[in-house]
Amino acid sequence: MECKNSSLDFGSLPPHYAAFYLCMLGLLASTHVSYRGGASQGISRDSAMWKKNFLFRATDSTPMTESENELFHDTEPAMDSAGLTLDRFISVWIQGEGEDDKPEMFTNVYVRTATLDVAKQVGFLQPLQGRSHQIKQMLTPGQKQFLGQWFRTHAPQAWEASDDNFRELFEQA
Repeated sequence: MECKNSSLDFGSLPPHYAAFYLCMLGLLASTHVSYRGGASQGISRDSAMWKKNFLFRATDSTPMTESENELFHDTEPAMDSAGLTLDRFISVWIQGEGEDDKPEMFTNVYVRTATLDVAKQVGFLQPLQGRSHQIKQMLTPGQKQFLGQWFRTHAPQAWEASDDNFRELFEQA
């Protein structure tokens, strides 16, 4: 896909969703989309989009060393679960502004469940969920605590620059 202009138009699709999907597909490497009420319906190329994935076993509080892409890249989609021994996972995608390992602000979080039969290399990846009530239900208290601590420790300036809506997902009750 070649982009001749400095912005892409996705019609009624919110820009942060369009950018996220392009980013996950590897079609978008350095794009910034403001989800802070900007008037643009396109995606401008004025800053880089930062992203990171945390892959948890469903009940674990600390993520695995592999990302979703690393673990599920070479797997085939399962047609049904008969005869499979499925391990359950929670995949958390964090998106923001910044470059490489230097996020400047966290803007979005998406979560999905996944199952994988490691021996047969088949599994199911569920659709990404981005609404706060879905995220709160899908993540365990330990996972939320780990993520909140990771944000505050590894990128405190990005954590402070993030919207309250984002931070509230990971604040302890």
